[in-house]
Amino acid sequence: MSDQAQRLRNLILSRNAESPRQTRILTVTSGKGGVGKSNFTLNFALTLQQRGYKVLVFDADIGLANIDVLMGISPRYSLYHLLKREKTIWEIIQSGHGGLQFIAGGSGFNDLIRLSEEELDYFADQVNQLSGHVDFIIFDTGAGLSKETLKFILAAQETIVVTTPEPTSITDAYAIIKMVHSMDYSVPFRLVVNRVADWHEGRQTADKISLVARQFLSLDIPTLGFVLDDSNVSKAVKKQVPFTVAFPNSGAARSIAELADGFIANQPQGESSAGAVKGFLNKMMKLLK
Repeated sequence: MSDQAQRLRNLILSRNAESPRQTRILTVTSGKGGVGKSNFTLNFALTLQQRGYKVLVFDADIGLANIDVLMGISPRYSLYHLLKREKTIWEIIQSGHGGLQFIAGGSGFNDLIRLSEEELDYFADQVNQLSGHVDFIIFDTGAGLSKETLKFILAAQETIVVTTPEPTSITDAYAIIKMVHSMDYSVPFRLVVNRVADWHEGRQTADKISLVARQFLSLDIPTLGFVLDDSNVSKAVKKQVPFTVAFPNSGAARSIAELADGFIANQPQGESSAGAVKGFLNKMMKLLK
């Protein structure tokens, strides 16, 4: 293990020695591409970290992984190196803005499907070491309902669906909820409406999806929040700096802050961290076999 990885592990262990964290597993997804899902994931994670939480982002967008690009970072290692047993889980963790921890996925998530039982056990053992060391593990999945994305949605404790007010985005967001529901899995969904002109447009968009889900699927889909359409977001992307860092007083940054505060206020209490991570891994292993 490299000195840098060992220092990272020692730092995490020392900070959590007295009170292990209650790790929760989240998936962020969208029905279609181009809705700002990865940008939301990154800035949401950074805002949670600013409030004192430890967050780890898994970039699980196969083929289009871009969490590193949004931060202007070229990761040295990815999940691929873990699956090939070239590096440990601690060695593939990279550090971004504000010390945000992330793991680049690349082609590694495709490789998960082809692992032997022994290799799956090794993967599970490695990921389980994160239990209690971070408050949130957030998987940023690919858009749409690919086989890989579906596995993360079904295994996570909660899934955030990002949409926009565009009719095609609304339709595709509902489609992904409907598809998961048709598989008889109970997945807690929450909606985020991105790029809204104002609160009214965000509310209207969320209500359309919630109403249809309630009427035809008997599902209650709560809304996590709205993010204002803001020219500073594209400016930050060009700078390769998260917009909550580059433009902390922008409308989009304030929207994320309000949304994150609401998310924190509604977190369940008393769930064991070991149960959360092990539960995720058990589901994931069953889906992969």
